[in-house]
Amino acid sequence: MTRNPLLLVPNIITIARILAIIPIAALLMSGDPTMRIMALVLYIVAAASDWVDGFLARAWNQYSDLGRMLDPIADKILVNILIAVLAWDGSLSGWDMIPAAAIIFRETFIPGLREFLGNKTVVLSVSKLAKWKTTIQLVALTFVILAGLIPAFGTAAQTLLWAAGLITVWTGWDYLRSAWPHLSGIGK
Repeated sequence: MTRNPLLLVPNIITIARILAIIPIAALLMSGDPTMRIMALVLYIVAAASDWVDGFLARAWNQYSDLGRMLDPIADKILVNILIAVLAWDGSLSGWDMIPAAAIIFRETFIPGLREFLGNKTVVLSVSKLAKWKTTIQLVALTFVILAGLIPAFGTAAQTLLWAAGLITVWTGWDYLRSAWPHLSGIGK
């Protein structure tokens, strides 16, 4: 009997993470501090679910192609849309847009590169640093939301955002360097 991948608990959690960005964005965009606290709590739950769905998939042997596809998409949707909302509400300064733009660029470019190379049956494996990159992005955005409530967290938020941006660029460069022989014709 084949299990419906939509009914696997890790996939349900991943789909919930994707859907969570809608209320998170709405709560943040309200401009109300109480709503921002609610957005922060919901965001922390959504960000933590990235670890939970992977843990449960391994523990319960509930792997699926759907889950392998949706999990990185869920992370990118959560990060990219949250950056856009935080830029819109003024939580990100002009200078903060440098690492924010780097994150959005890399999170869009590398999946496109993977898709292109997949047509050539070339696989770019996820590195350990790339897994940490996602964690650092999620933590940095937590602090950006928090700094909107408690300004004393502003320096930590900016420092973490810049660290996330640098690591994001570094991992993007690693992937591009690995893919270059297949893009330049050298790897044919």
